[in-house]
Amino acid sequence: MLAISLSLVFLIFGLLAAGQWVGLALIIAGSATATLFSSIPVDRLIPQYAYNIFTTSELIALPLYILMGEILFRTRLAEALFSGLAPWAGLLPGRLLHMNVLACSIFAAISGSSAATAQVVGKMSLSELLRRGYSPAIATGSLAGAGTLGFLIPPSTVMIIYGVLANQSILRLFAGGLIPGMLLALIFMSWIMIHCTVRPESVPESERALDNLPLRERISALSDLAPVVFLILCVLGSMYAGLATPSEAAAIGVVGAFLVAWRRKGLDRAALYDILMSAVQTSAMMGLIIMGATILGNINSFLGVPTYLAQVVDTMELTPFALILVLLVVYLILGCFLEGFSIIVTTLPVVLPLVVAAGFDPVWFGIFLVIVVEMAQITPPLGFNLFIIQSLTGTPLTQLTRNTMPYLIIMVGFVLILAIFPNMVLWLPSVLYD
Repeated sequence: MLAISLSLVFLIFGLLAAGQWVGLALIIAGSATATLFSSIPVDRLIPQYAYNIFTTSELIALPLYILMGEILFRTRLAEALFSGLAPWAGLLPGRLLHMNVLACSIFAAISGSSAATAQVVGKMSLSELLRRGYSPAIATGSLAGAGTLGFLIPPSTVMIIYGVLANQSILRLFAGGLIPGMLLALIFMSWIMIHCTVRPESVPESERALDNLPLRERISALSDLAPVVFLILCVLGSMYAGLATPSEAAAIGVVGAFLVAWRRKGLDRAALYDILMSAVQTSAMMGLIIMGATILGNINSFLGVPTYLAQVVDTMELTPFALILVLLVVYLILGCFLEGFSIIVTTLPVVLPLVVAAGFDPVWFGIFLVIVVEMAQITPPLGFNLFIIQSLTGTPLTQLTRNTMPYLIIMVGFVLILAIFPNMVLWLPSVLYD
């Protein structure tokens, strides 16, 4: 069994290192291992697994959320976020630096993508913050950290993938991520306030004028948030009110996004073509990866790999908390070499049985995994959010890594707190759906 496990690891990482697509690497590794070490009819099983996964009703939501994110990415919605939130963010220590966290949190609730969140909010906020004289270090660091909230605050494409692969309720996962997402955003904002209190030079003196804005002007600015509130109600409101399933809510969100884009004059024939092509390409890429992960997971089960690894871990006599610590370290290391989506699909078939056997709820582990994937977004050399911000600012990757380090440390501490207090994740799903 050790030979099988090592063969899988070497095959997967060897294919990835050779530049093979993630989905194909998983399919090839699983098929080759099954052919070498068993008599499983791989040629018959692969088509069956592909049919089963692509006819899963929950998976319909994924391309719809991708399409909605593409629509919003190409509209001027982020500018409305800035103008609506800026007068209120100016009340806090750090002032407009909080725009990164607030805008990312709100945009995450309608996009489901970390990369789209960082890109859209970054285009809107970074140039404005730097023009006004805010510290580039805290401006870029807070954007990289807050951009990861696109995966944690529902709706989330990563949660949909996890729910499909782990056979868990997507609604429960969405509910489980809501409170941790809001808490993590508040912690990020608290760090910004602490940083700017200790280093007041991070905020330019000219921004003190925000203190004197009349209340009427602050209230008037809230009208710019109407399109965002509309979309949040379309997606999250319809789900949590029990009016729509995740797939139906995604369809409602797409219609709402088209209406917002049309109203804001953000759609023409060329933009519509780009939106549809990008959504199809992204959905096809994710579909191939999901199929590969499903094939690999089922072949692993046939070969008994999860059972073997569970026995190995059991002989180590790790406590449940120690197991989480070990997994956290492993995922942090993997995050330096794989992007987050690949981390989930390559490790979930093996890791999920271990954490369930240790007594952890699969919904809780889903949120744990999402936060760990968020960390992969800001860990070099493959941190997608770092690449996005580098493309916007030209800041060297080493400097961006230093700027982002406080937020990575915060996320590590936060996920350990969730391990100690799992009800922070499980309370809301139990209230809504038990």
